[in-house]
Amino acid sequence: QVQLVEQGGGSVQAGGSLRLSCVASGYARTPFALGWFRRTPGSEREGVAAIYTGSGVTEYSSSVKGRFTVSRDSAEHTLYLQMNSLTPEDTAMYYCAAALYDDGGSWYEEAEYHLWGQGTQVTVSS
Repeated sequence: QVQLVEQGGGSVQAGGSLRLSCVASGYARTPFALGWFRRTPGSEREGVAAIYTGSGVTEYSSSVKGRFTVSRDSAEHTLYLQMNSLTPEDTAMYYCAAALYDDGGSWYEEAEYHLWGQGTQVTVSS
């Protein structure tokens, strides 16, 4: 059974950094893309960043570009999200997701992804 398990959330002051990780297990083959999403209460999940496993191309939302870095360690089946210069607006539940194949959608669309982790909370205080 394929599973995604996030780790690394927590509380930090504004300006600080956190690194999230997402360990994958049970894959029969490498997913087409891996992404990070976040959601605050009362809102929909927002695409934060993604990486296409074949090309290594990365994508970011405008709200995090320049502050967050998505990467992966294929040997360890782990996806990372390095978050720097955090602000209170980054407070959210963060989810990793895997697109097992290309559905033709965009990296920031939830429907593009087939598997989701349980989420990890990130809280940034001012």
